[in-house]
Amino acid sequence: MHPTAQKVADAAQALGLDIAIKEFDAGTRTAEDAARAIGCTVAQIIKSLLFVVNGQPTMALVSGVNRLDEKKLAALCGVGKKKVKRSNAETAREATGFAIGGVPPFGHKTRLPTYIDENFLQFDIIWGAAGTPNAVFSITPKELVQATQGAVVNLKVDD
Repeated sequence: MHPTAQKVADAAQALGLDIAIKEFDAGTRTAEDAARAIGCTVAQIIKSLLFVVNGQPTMALVSGVNRLDEKKLAALCGVGKKKVKRSNAETAREATGFAIGGVPPFGHKTRLPTYIDENFLQFDIIWGAAGTPNAVFSITPKELVQATQGAVVNLKVDD
């Protein structure tokens, strides 16, 4: 197993989770790629999106089929939309310890405020990145909430 994926496995174990990391040659960098490799729906893929909200790195865990509504994230954080910025690659690595394309939902370098897409609750199993662009693991929505101590909220852009 790749050392970065092992870091995610170790973080899961420290949180009391027993996860099995799967690595794919094809890559799982995008939600669509991950769903294709795993054989699940795109909606079951956790997009770990880092934003900087009023200077604070903040994690949004969004279903692969949804787009995050920055206005909703701003309201949840008690700030105006102008205070919400998508993180760049450098900030993402500094805050999480992982590169974009492999950022897991937990096991970050620093404790991050976390918001979880309520759409995950309809599934028994969802899939998150395991530290590299070709490694993933499955988790239940309940375990995800416990591991991240995240708030389950409506984050998606309303169609």
